[in-house]
Amino acid sequence: MPNSLTHAPVPALLERLFDAAARYPDLWPADRPFTTAPPQERADTLDQVSMPISARGGDLLYTLVRATRPATVVEFGTSYGVSTIYLAAGVTDNGSGHVFSTELSSTKVAAARANLAEAGLDRAVTILRGDARQTLAAVPGQVDFLLLDGWKDLCLPVLRQLEPRLAPGALVIADDTGLVSMAPYLAYVRDPAHGYATVDFPVEDGMELSCRTW
Repeated sequence: MPNSLTHAPVPALLERLFDAAARYPDLWPADRPFTTAPPQERADTLDQVSMPISARGGDLLYTLVRATRPATVVEFGTSYGVSTIYLAAGVTDNGSGHVFSTELSSTKVAAARANLAEAGLDRAVTILRGDARQTLAAVPGQVDFLLLDGWKDLCLPVLRQLEPRLAPGALVIADDTGLVSMAPYLAYVRDPAHGYATVDFPVEDGMELSCRTW
């Protein structure tokens, strides 16, 4: 199968989305502690801010999906669908698999669905609106590939919730691991007692690639 990332309309769409993301300022109120705000408040306040994965990180996701051929891909944190496009391109070009993504912001859900439709990749994706700790319970069967790119303080709880459904050898990818708020997550997956073989991958703000060994 060809590489969808190199064929119209995907390259132009991604370029436009990355450019738009770079032009949005930080809209979070300076006097409001971010980490103590409820997840829904964060999502509603920042619903115009894309916060996408890096282009190189997206290329890595696509490559890993093509290589591992997962039947079920789960994404925590859709935003405007940039990372979802890379995942969807991977399963589409594999000729099998489906992406289940979840997002709190209704604005972002609508935008992501429109972007995926423009890319011609919407049939490969189901976007679940709501809190991942509830919505991901609706994903059927085992999980072969997991991307954690939502609120950083929720990455570990979402992983722990999905752990019983991770297939042996499942890949778990966490983005922005250079942030201090990802320290509890990194401590968990790097502890051999929890059943992961893991490596830090130097992409932008850091990515952690972990393989479920149980």
